[in-house]
Amino acid sequence: MPSSRRTLLSGALAAAAAGAALPGTASAGSHGRGRRVPREAISIQLYTLRGIIGDDPEPVLSALADIGYRRVELAGTYGRSAAEFAKLLRRHRLRASSAHVGIDGDLDQVIADARTLGNQYVVVPYVNYATLAEWRAFAERLEEAGRKLRRAGLSLGYHNHAHEFAPVEGRRPFDVITSTTTRRNVHLEVDLYWAVVGGVDPVEVWRRDFPRVRQFHVKDRAPDGSFADLGKGNIDFARIFRATDVAEYIVENDEPKDALVTAQVGYDYLTRLRY
Repeated sequence: MPSSRRTLLSGALAAAAAGAALPGTASAGSHGRGRRVPREAISIQLYTLRGIIGDDPEPVLSALADIGYRRVELAGTYGRSAAEFAKLLRRHRLRASSAHVGIDGDLDQVIADARTLGNQYVVVPYVNYATLAEWRAFAERLEEAGRKLRRAGLSLGYHNHAHEFAPVEGRRPFDVITSTTTRRNVHLEVDLYWAVVGGVDPVEVWRRDFPRVRQFHVKDRAPDGSFADLGKGNIDFARIFRATDVAEYIVENDEPKDALVTAQVGYDYLTRLRY
């Protein structure tokens, strides 16, 4: 690694550690009822760090490992093959337990890459359609793809934004997805920020679709509606986590001011939170 790049990331990581002590993160324990997020269940979506990864992901992966992460969720492999990226992950003792993928291309390649990378979950990150018929057709494709991936030992999921909770021709697309697909073939990765923006209670989503919700995108919402680092916004994660249980808690911020600060604050918030 060039020394200038190493120095830059070292400085950013030091700033991130300082940021972790800011009010809001340190007070996470004040919610306490004793339960906590298992460290081994904490992950981070690498999309959060896209702005600093550039053409060399290794310094960022090293920094995440230094923070304490042992899992990441992928959004591409930054110009590297699945085998090349898997090697980088192993070097830094990281596991790509989950990855965002599309299902309208070569599913055999999706499966092969997921196996190489060690994915357990593969998740469709975003679709949006204007008509109910298009949503139904997508949900049918999702179920079919989920069946194929399940037979390959993988779990296919769907990640929500806010628009899935707005009715299209009188019906919510989220309901189309959950009624057309089966829990055996398609799980849910609930983005807590977007669920709140969409006007729904994540706890109610979890209860209604239990046990299909296996992953949370843990993303906070500032009072003005923008994205916030964990503990700096107004989403009551303690209440949500107290009433639910998932396999992965994935830190994310779509527009971080400082991505490594976001990563450090997010990890510290989740490890300190009592609920």
